[in-house]
Amino acid sequence: MAPMVRAATLRGLVPLVERLGGHPDELLDRFGIPAHALAADDGLVSVAAHNAMLEAAACEFDCPDLGLQLADAQDLGIIGPLAVAIDACDTLAEALDRVSDVMFVHNPQLRVALTADPQHEPGVIALTYRKRTEHYSPQGMEFGLGVIHRVTRALLRDDLGLQSVEIPHDPVAAPDRYDEFFGVPVRFGCDLGGLRVHERVIHAQFHRAGEAIREVASGYLAAVHALDEHPVTDQVRLAIAEALGAGSVEVASTARLLGMPQNVLRQQLAAEGTSYGRVLDDVRREEAERFITATDMSFGDVAALVGFRGSSTLSHAVRRWYGMTPHQLRDQRRAPIRGLRAV
Repeated sequence: MAPMVRAATLRGLVPLVERLGGHPDELLDRFGIPAHALAADDGLVSVAAHNAMLEAAACEFDCPDLGLQLADAQDLGIIGPLAVAIDACDTLAEALDRVSDVMFVHNPQLRVALTADPQHEPGVIALTYRKRTEHYSPQGMEFGLGVIHRVTRALLRDDLGLQSVEIPHDPVAAPDRYDEFFGVPVRFGCDLGGLRVHERVIHAQFHRAGEAIREVASGYLAAVHALDEHPVTDQVRLAIAEALGAGSVEVASTARLLGMPQNVLRQQLAAEGTSYGRVLDDVRREEAERFITATDMSFGDVAALVGFRGSSTLSHAVRRWYGMTPHQLRDQRRAPIRGLRAV
């Protein structure tokens, strides 16, 4: 399967393209990206299509800083569903790992990582954004670095200790545009893209940001299911779905996220005719079926995405749910790739 990225990364593209005088639906359609995928929290697009579209838009609309403009529109809101997964994280390092797992699907090389300082300055490390060479895009890289900058500053309440920014390519916009955006010196033609920050961020606790993260997560859950008949059940379902494969799906984590004691959560689920274990099993079944029938992912990858320890655990679960193996389910109920809102 081609490397995929969450379509949520393109939120803000439509108003930006319209502001530049373009037609976003035509642009998305040209690169095979369903417009509805941008509004879907489980929407996926291929990295190649994602980056090719950004490059084309920057060229056609004479907007060399398109990636930065798109990133400039982002804040903690871009991690609405991700906030559910990172709510239990204690440090920035753990949160970045969770974010990478959720945002970049079937693509371990497209990640945000903490690495040694490329300039070897004591007390400094780098938040690097790794990109596959065959899908490299200056606009994609600048957008990625811009989003990392915006989100990490929001998570740490501006206490990032940013020293400078490293960009692998030559500037595609005016050099002072980068200085304006990041607020620190920017070096071009580097080996990797990254933000050089004070090493204290490795162990930076989310004491101050935790409340903001939980506010985003809780607000996201509440907004999605504000009018549902069974609000607690549906909010639990959504919390579990977003945390699968990236965060804790234990009842304690979900109860904390929803702001209620575990026993109260269990009681409310019982009052709605279900249980936490049943909701968790239902979500895993639905997500597993979606990945098995709508993608070419290995069953090991599917198992990881639904929170199972390995393909054997997935196989046992699929047999229990459907009375057949994952291979048989894929062959029997194969769905078009667009069933995953992916291209």
